[in-house]
Amino acid sequence: MCQIVVNSLRQMSLGQFLRQLTRMAEEFGIAVVLTNQVVADPGGMSFAKDNTKPIGGNIIAHASTTRLKLKKGRGDNRICQVNIF
Repeated sequence: MCQIVVNSLRQMSLGQFLRQLTRMAEEFGIAVVLTNQVVADPGGMSFAKDNTKPIGGNIIAHASTTRLKLKKGRGDNRICQVNIF
């Protein structure tokens, strides 16, 4: 029970911070870059192409308008997938 309260308070605080950050970015016309770590999703489907899950959860996902997904390609190459929401 206590862990749920702590998590929801953390999510509420993060949501408020991201809303303030969004307002400031719009007001001053600046870009804001957020980073989020991903982990392997053991509960995901093993045959799915991407079995990663973002740690930031829905709060970070809803605050993002563009997502860049970086992954290793062959050799020294890197691949960047751009998703605009």
